[in-house]
Amino acid sequence: QVQLAESGGGLVQPGGSLRLSCAGSGSITSIVTMDWYRQTPGKQRDWVAGITSDGHTNYADSVKGRFTISRNNAKNTVYLQMNSLKPEDTAVYYCNAALRVGIVNVNSWGQGTQVTVSS
Repeated sequence: QVQLAESGGGLVQPGGSLRLSCAGSGSITSIVTMDWYRQTPGKQRDWVAGITSDGHTNYADSVKGRFTISRNNAKNTVYLQMNSLKPEDTAVYYCNAALRVGIVNVNSWGQGTQVTVSS
Protein backbone atom coordinates (compact mmCIF):
# COMPACT_ATOMS: atom_id res chain seq x y z
CA GLN A 1 0.00 0.00 0.00
CA VAL A 2 1.29 3.44 -0.93
CA GLN A 3 -0.03 6.87 -0.02
CA LEU A 4 0.71 10.54 -0.60
CA ALA A 5 0.40 13.01 2.27
CA GLU A 6 0.40 16.75 1.66
CA SER A 7 1.26 19.52 4.10
CA GLY A 8 2.35 23.15 4.21
CA GLY A 9 -0.79 25.00 3.22
CA GLY A 10 -2.14 27.96 5.12
CA LEU A 11 -3.06 31.62 5.07
CA VAL A 12 -0.50 34.13 3.82
CA GLN A 13 -0.53 37.75 2.74
CA PRO A 14 0.03 38.76 -0.88
CA GLY A 15 3.74 38.68 -1.64
CA GLY A 16 4.37 36.01 0.96
CA SER A 17 5.73 32.50 0.57
CA LEU A 18 4.76 28.94 1.39
CA ARG A 19 6.40 25.58 0.82
CA LEU A 20 4.13 22.63 0.16
CA SER A 21 5.31 19.08 0.75
CA CYS A 22 4.04 15.82 -0.66
CA ALA A 23 5.48 12.77 1.05
CA GLY A 24 5.06 9.26 -0.19
CA SER A 25 4.80 6.35 2.21
CA GLY A 26 4.69 2.61 1.83
CA SER A 27 6.70 0.33 -0.38
CA ILE A 28 7.84 3.01 -2.81
CA THR A 29 10.82 2.19 -4.94
CA SER A 30 11.08 5.64 -6.50
CA ILE A 31 9.11 8.63 -7.70
CA VAL A 32 8.81 8.46 -11.45
CA THR A 33 6.99 11.75 -11.99
CA MET A 34 5.30 14.26 -9.72
CA ASP A 35 2.86 17.01 -10.63
CA TRP A 36 1.10 19.69 -8.63
CA TYR A 37 -2.45 20.76 -9.44
CA ARG A 38 -4.78 23.32 -7.94
CA GLN A 39 -8.52 23.72 -7.85
CA THR A 40 -10.92 26.44 -6.76
CA PRO A 41 -14.60 25.84 -5.91
CA GLY A 42 -16.72 25.18 -8.98
CA LYS A 43 -13.76 25.06 -11.34
CA GLN A 44 -11.60 22.43 -12.99
CA ARG A 45 -8.41 21.14 -11.48
CA ASP A 46 -5.53 22.89 -13.25
CA TRP A 47 -1.98 21.71 -13.67
CA VAL A 48 0.61 23.88 -11.93
CA ALA A 49 4.04 22.24 -12.10
CA GLY A 50 5.75 18.94 -12.74
CA ILE A 51 9.06 17.19 -12.30
CA THR A 52 10.22 14.18 -14.27
CA SER A 53 12.36 11.20 -13.35
CA ASP A 54 15.47 12.95 -14.66
CA GLY A 55 14.75 16.11 -12.68
CA HIS A 56 13.39 18.22 -15.52
CA THR A 57 10.80 20.74 -14.35
CA ASN A 58 7.91 22.48 -16.07
CA TYR A 59 5.52 25.18 -14.92
CA ALA A 60 2.23 26.71 -15.90
CA ASP A 61 2.61 30.21 -17.28
CA SER A 62 0.65 31.62 -14.36
CA VAL A 63 3.28 30.52 -11.83
CA LYS A 64 6.48 30.53 -13.87
CA GLY A 65 9.22 32.49 -12.15
CA ARG A 66 7.44 32.37 -8.79
CA PHE A 67 7.06 28.65 -8.00
CA THR A 68 9.77 26.00 -7.84
CA ILE A 69 9.23 22.24 -7.74
CA SER A 70 11.93 20.00 -6.30
CA ARG A 71 12.36 16.57 -4.79
CA ASN A 72 14.21 14.63 -2.12
CA ASN A 73 14.46 11.09 -3.40
CA ALA A 74 15.77 9.69 -0.12
CA LYS A 75 12.59 10.87 1.63
CA ASN A 76 10.23 10.13 -1.27
CA THR A 77 9.12 13.73 -0.97
CA VAL A 78 8.40 16.46 -3.50
CA TYR A 79 8.14 20.15 -2.67
CA LEU A 80 6.51 23.19 -4.19
CA GLN A 81 8.14 26.43 -3.10
CA MET A 82 5.71 29.27 -3.74
CA ASN A 83 6.99 32.84 -3.66
CA SER A 84 5.43 36.19 -4.46
CA LEU A 85 2.00 34.74 -3.83
CA LYS A 86 -1.04 36.48 -5.28
CA PRO A 87 -4.72 36.27 -4.31
CA GLU A 88 -5.40 34.38 -7.52
CA ASP A 89 -3.12 31.60 -6.25
CA THR A 90 -5.77 30.77 -3.65
CA ALA A 91 -6.85 27.17 -4.19
CA VAL A 92 -6.66 23.65 -2.89
CA TYR A 93 -3.35 22.22 -4.06
CA TYR A 94 -3.03 18.54 -4.90
CA CYS A 95 -0.04 16.38 -5.70
CA ASN A 96 -0.23 13.60 -8.25
CA ALA A 97 2.52 11.07 -8.69
CA ALA A 98 3.49 8.07 -10.72
CA LEU A 99 5.26 5.90 -8.15
CA ARG A 100 7.43 2.92 -8.82
CA VAL A 101 6.38 0.10 -6.50
CA GLY A 102 8.49 -2.94 -7.14
CA ILE A 103 8.07 -3.74 -10.81
CA VAL A 104 4.91 -1.70 -11.40
CA ASN A 105 3.95 1.96 -11.51
CA VAL A 106 1.09 3.26 -9.38
CA ASN A 107 -0.66 6.59 -9.90
CA SER A 108 -1.71 8.32 -6.69
CA TRP A 109 -3.29 11.59 -5.57
CA GLY A 110 -2.78 13.43 -2.33
CA GLN A 111 -5.67 14.64 -0.20
CA GLY A 112 -5.13 18.32 -1.00
CA THR A 113 -4.01 21.25 1.11
CA GLN A 114 -5.64 24.68 1.23
CA VAL A 115 -3.64 27.75 0.26
CA THR A 116 -5.28 31.11 0.89
CA VAL A 117 -3.61 34.37 -0.13
CA SER A 118 -5.37 37.35 1.38
CA SER A 119 -4.59 40.55 3.22
